[in-house]
Amino acid sequence: MNEALLRELVPAVLGILVRRGADFAAAEDAVQEALIRALETWPDDPPRDAKGWLVAVAWRKFLDATRAETSRRGRELVVEVEPAAGPVPGTDDSLWLYFLCAHPSLSPGSAVALTLRAAGGLTTRQIAAAYLVPEATMAQRISRAKRRIAGLPLDQPGDVTTVLRVLYLVFNEGYSGEIDLAAEAIRLTRQLAAATDEPEVAGLLALMLLHHARRASRRGPGGRLVPLAEQDRTRWDTALIAEGVVILQAALARDRLGEYQAQAAIAALHADAPSTGETDWVQIVEWYDELLACTDSPVVRLNRAVAVGEADGPQAGLAALAGLDPELPRHTAVRAYLLERAGRPEQAADLYAAAARVATTEPERDHLTREAARVRESLRS
Repeated sequence: MNEALLRELVPAVLGILVRRGADFAAAEDAVQEALIRALETWPDDPPRDAKGWLVAVAWRKFLDATRAETSRRGRELVVEVEPAAGPVPGTDDSLWLYFLCAHPSLSPGSAVALTLRAAGGLTTRQIAAAYLVPEATMAQRISRAKRRIAGLPLDQPGDVTTVLRVLYLVFNEGYSGEIDLAAEAIRLTRQLAAATDEPEVAGLLALMLLHHARRASRRGPGGRLVPLAEQDRTRWDTALIAEGVVILQAALARDRLGEYQAQAAIAALHADAPSTGETDWVQIVEWYDELLACTDSPVVRLNRAVAVGEADGPQAGLAALAGLDPELPRHTAVRAYLLERAGRPEQAADLYAAAARVATTEPERDHLTREAARVRESLRS
């Protein structure tokens, strides 16, 4: 059973059902039932046309549900005739489905969650983890979003800002390793970039390529997290870096700066440096200032504090950190790093250990625990 193939086919199958007239919520339910049927039957009897099989079964499930609902309401059933067997359209509905989920009637948060579930192939649990909310809360949010667009005409284009946010979340979820959607996010962003001259689309594509270029060096043996300063830069994909830089330069030349272009510029400066010590931290701080002008995010301010600490010294970094909420994710880890560089290892060791206790992933927890042990060992020697 090729579950990866099933995941790839879901957006296209769902898109076909909606184009045939099924409302979004009913179409997704039918596709999910078809997937369950595929998991039950394909190992023993794999179809020659996987996509056609899923479309046929999902459409039949949709019609059965429609008949059952109509029967319960006592109304005369009027449905279109089932399509004749044969090949289904070969068009790729994935990107269209992203815009469909970014319906104008939905809030950006609901549109992102719905798209990750319906088009991105993520489970409700994975989406909840990305949002740092309980799974039950996210399940309710997705259900409300599906009900909100039920019965509405789905022919209005979605908001490109929401679509870009979705694509970046899918990319980051894929990068985490639990589900590899990074390549799919890049493919869809390439497709969107080819269809529009919006500089922010190009900026997001450049950002993805620059991050993806470092993928092989981000994890060590056993999945151990390798921070940027310790990565083997000979393992970075120079072709992806070069492509990302060219795309970014063309976007910046349009003089319509947005947050993804600014993030890509920061990533490009990291990619261009032969080592951490040779990184142009001053220019990175300047780009963080540009990014803050686009989006005054606490996370951006946290990352800027690290860059300030590298450019102007750890005390300056601690000063930049002082105004931020200590409950912000990674705040404790950043403070530990800056305190260690400022010559206060005892406090740093305690904060590394505290950060490990609240880490949200096992690799991050392991990394911070090892950092605490390393600093404590240096105090004993």
